[in-house]
Amino acid sequence: MKLLTSVLCALCVLCGLPGSAEATQKPNFVVILADDLGYGDLGCYGSWIQTPNLDQLAREGMRFTDFHANGPVCSPTRCALLTGRYQQRAGIEGLARIGGLNKGEITFANALQPLGYTSAIFGKWHLGSLPDCNPVNHGFAEFRGLLGGRIDYFEHTNGGEPDWWDGLRPVVEKGYSTTLITDHAVDFIRRSKSKPFCLYVAYNAVHTPIQDPETGEHGKTADVFGRMTQAMDQGVGRIIATLKEHGLAENTFVFFFSDNGGHEGIAGSSNKPLRGFKGSLWEGGHRVPAIAWWPGHFPAGKVTVQTAMSMDLMPTMLELAGATLPPDRKLDGVSLVPLFLHEQPLAPRKLFWKKGHDLAMRDGPWKLLIESGTVYLFNLDNDISEQKDLAKQHPERVKAMQEDLQAWLKDVGAERGEGSMAKSAKGKAAKRKARQTVEE
Repeated sequence: MKLLTSVLCALCVLCGLPGSAEATQKPNFVVILADDLGYGDLGCYGSWIQTPNLDQLAREGMRFTDFHANGPVCSPTRCALLTGRYQQRAGIEGLARIGGLNKGEITFANALQPLGYTSAIFGKWHLGSLPDCNPVNHGFAEFRGLLGGRIDYFEHTNGGEPDWWDGLRPVVEKGYSTTLITDHAVDFIRRSKSKPFCLYVAYNAVHTPIQDPETGEHGKTADVFGRMTQAMDQGVGRIIATLKEHGLAENTFVFFFSDNGGHEGIAGSSNKPLRGFKGSLWEGGHRVPAIAWWPGHFPAGKVTVQTAMSMDLMPTMLELAGATLPPDRKLDGVSLVPLFLHEQPLAPRKLFWKKGHDLAMRDGPWKLLIESGTVYLFNLDNDISEQKDLAKQHPERVKAMQEDLQAWLKDVGAERGEGSMAKSAKGKAAKRKARQTVEE
C-alpha cells in the first residue's frame, strides 16, 4: 500500500497535476520573454548569431515553428501572456504608457498565489507606470526592472528619466540591464528552491537602443546586435544552470519566446522567411521563436507545427499547478498540456489579431489579413512568406472569415468602428501613423 501511494504521488508530480500533499512537489514555472527578437534570430531558427544555450534548450525540449505573440508590439502580448485573455478585453491594444493593467484582471501570479507559489518578475513590465499597475499589485511578490518600453542598458533611463524600480520604489543599480535581470532571476531561484515558485524573466533585449554589452557604445551594426543577443543567450544559460545546480530542472517548466517580431531596419536581425516586421500583422510581426523545456516530461528534440499563442501560457500553467479561476473568468487561451505531455494535436480553433484598423485571423492554414482596408487571403501551409494572395480565388472563405472577425470584435469589445472591412482614408492614415511610430 505504501508503494502504491508513492507511485501515485510520483505520477502526480510527473503530470504536473494536483494530488500531492506537499507544496514542494508542485511544478515551478519560468517564463522567459525576449523583446523584439525576430523569428530568425536564434541559431536553432537559422540565424548567423551563435546562441548555444537556447539551441541546447531546443535540443532538450520542444521548438515551435508556428507560435505567435498576441500582438505585434510589446504591451498587448504581455497583457495576454499574464491574463490568458485577448488583450482587447483589458483595453490594451497598443502601448501602455501611464495607465495599463487594471485591478480587475487576474494574472497567473494571482491565480497561483493561493496554492503557495511565490511569483517574481525581473525585467520589463510595460503595462503601466501608475502604482495600481505595478507588478506588486498584480500578484508578484518581487519586481526589479523597468516599467516603460525601453531604457539605456547601462544608465537605465528613458529620455533622460530614470526607469529602474524595486517594487514601487525607484532605485539606482549599476550594470548592463540584461546581466542585472539574469542576476536577480538566479538569486530568486536560489532563495526560492524549497517552495513552489513562478519566475517571469522579461528581458529588454534585444529592443533598441542597440548598445554593446561590454563598451556601452550605441551603434546599429550587426556585430553589436549579435552581442546583445548572445548576452541574453548567456543569461538563459545561467538560469538553466542554476535550476540544474539545485536539482530543480525536472520539476520546472520553462518557456521562452519573443513578445513580437524583429524591428525593421535593425542590422543583423531577421524575420526570414516571414514577411513584415514588428508593428505589422504580417507573419513577421507576430510569429516568433518559442521553446518549451521540461526534462523528463516530453521527448527531447521535438519540433511542433501546432499553432499556439502567448495567451496559451496561463491556462497551461494553471492546469499543471492545479489552479482554478472564478467561474465567470473567461480565458481565451487554451492549455498546451496535451501537446507537451501526450503529443496530442491541439483542437482546431480560430485565432485573431488587431492593431488599430488592421486585422488578421487564422483558421487552420488560412490567414485573412486586412491592412489599410485591403483584404488578403493566404494559405500558410504553402506560402509562409505571404506572397500569393488568394482572396479573389476564394470569395466565400473571405466572406466567412470577415464575419468571424466581426463577431470576435464584438465579443472582446473592440468594435468601436475600428474593424471596418472597407478601404478608407482613415485606415490608410492610421497605417501611415503606425509606420512612423511603431514603438518608442
